[in-house]
Amino acid sequence: MDDIPLSALFGVLAFLILLSAFFSGSETGLMTLNRYRLRHLAKAKHPGAMRAAKLLEKPDRLIGLILLGNNLVNILASALSTIIALRLGGEGLLAVATLLLTVVVLVFAEVAPKTFAALHPERIAFPAAFIYVPLLKVVYPLVAVVNALAHSVLWLFRIRPADATTLSLSSEELRTVVNEAGAMIPQRHQRMLLNILDLEKATVEDIMVPRNDVVGIDIEESWDEIMEQLIDSPYTKLPVYRDSVDHVIGFLYLRNAVHLLTQENFGREELLKIVREPYFVPEGTPLNKQLLNFQRQKRRIGLVVDEYGDILGLVTMEDILEEIVGEFTTDPAAISRDVHPQEDGSYLVDGGMHIRDLNRMFHWELPTAGPKTLNGLILEYMETIPEPGTSLLLAGYPVEILQSKDNAVKTARIWPRLARHTEAPPPAHH
Repeated sequence: MDDIPLSALFGVLAFLILLSAFFSGSETGLMTLNRYRLRHLAKAKHPGAMRAAKLLEKPDRLIGLILLGNNLVNILASALSTIIALRLGGEGLLAVATLLLTVVVLVFAEVAPKTFAALHPERIAFPAAFIYVPLLKVVYPLVAVVNALAHSVLWLFRIRPADATTLSLSSEELRTVVNEAGAMIPQRHQRMLLNILDLEKATVEDIMVPRNDVVGIDIEESWDEIMEQLIDSPYTKLPVYRDSVDHVIGFLYLRNAVHLLTQENFGREELLKIVREPYFVPEGTPLNKQLLNFQRQKRRIGLVVDEYGDILGLVTMEDILEEIVGEFTTDPAAISRDVHPQEDGSYLVDGGMHIRDLNRMFHWELPTAGPKTLNGLILEYMETIPEPGTSLLLAGYPVEILQSKDNAVKTARIWPRLARHTEAPPPAHH
C-alpha cells in the first residue's frame, strides 16, 4: 500500500463513494417505482421496466444484493480512508478522517442520491436494472446465503415473506387514485370513474320510478285509448298490465309495434303477441350487479319487487347508465320538471323527487340511508302526515309543506342549508 500514490488512493475512494451512491439511489428508485405504471410499461415491452419488474418479483433477493454491495463498498471506503489518514498524518488524523468520511458518505452517497431517486425513480431504477439482473446471477449464491440467514431471523418473529400482501386496491383506495390523477384524467372522466365506483353503494330503489309514477298500458282500456297512448307515448318501453300494475303481463317495446300501427287488423291479440314476458328485480340489488344482470339477461327494463312479490317501481338500464354519465336528456325543462327555483333562493320540489337526484343537482347532503324520496324522508322524520303550512328543519335544510294529498306530501319548499351540523333539531310547526 505504501507504494501506491495518494492520488490513486483518493481516486479509488471517490469511485467507492460513487458506487455507494449508486447502490443507495437505485435501492430507493426501485422501491419507490409506481407498481401500476411499472406493470403498464412492462406490458408495453419497455426494456428497463421489464427488468425492474422481474427484479421486484422477489424483492428480498434484490434488497440482499443491494445491501451486500452497499455495505461492502462502504467498508472498503472506510478501510481506504484509514490508510490515507495514516499516510497523511498518522493516528492523530484517524478521528478527523472518520468524521469527514461520515459527512461525505451521508451527503453524497445517501441523502442526495436517495432524494433524487425518490423524485425521479424511473430515471434511476430502469438503468440500474440493466446492471442488477446480470449481477444477481453472478453473486446469487452469496445473496441466497444472506437471505437464508435473514429469513431465519424473521421466522423467529413469525414473519414470513410469502405472507406479504399483494398489490391490490380497495374501492376507496382506487377512488383516491382517481381523485389525485389531476390533469392526467379529464375531470368529466374522473366523475364517471367515481360514479362507477359508487354503483356498488346504491341499490335499484335509489333510482327506480316509484310505483305510483309508473306509466303503462292497461290492456282492459278501450282500444282507442290504447292506440292514442301508443302514438303519443314519450317512452320506448312500457309495461302492459290488466287493471293495475300488480297484474303485469309483460313489457312492450314500441319499436316492435310501429310497423303494426298501420295495419287494419291490429288489435289487442296482435298487441299481446309482441309483449315480452316481464322481468322482475329484487329490492336491494346493487346497481353494479343489476347492470350486469341486464346485460346477461339481454334486458333493458325491469320491475322492482319486495320480498312479498309486491311491485315497488320500475328500473331501466338507462337509469343506471345515467348514474355513470349523467342525464341523457338535453331539455332543461325535462331535467328540472320536479324542481322549480324561486326568487327568494328556495326551491319548490315534488314530493316524489329522489333524494339522490336532489343531492346531485344542488350538492346537498340530505340523508339517503333510509327513504329514497323527499316524501318518504319527510314522513319518516315527522312520523305523521303533515298538513300544508307545516315547517321543519330536515338535516339542516328548512322545509315547508305546501301540498299534501292522498296520504303523501305532493309539494314542498326547501331552502339551502343554514349551517353545518350533525343532528337536525325537532320540527317546528306553524
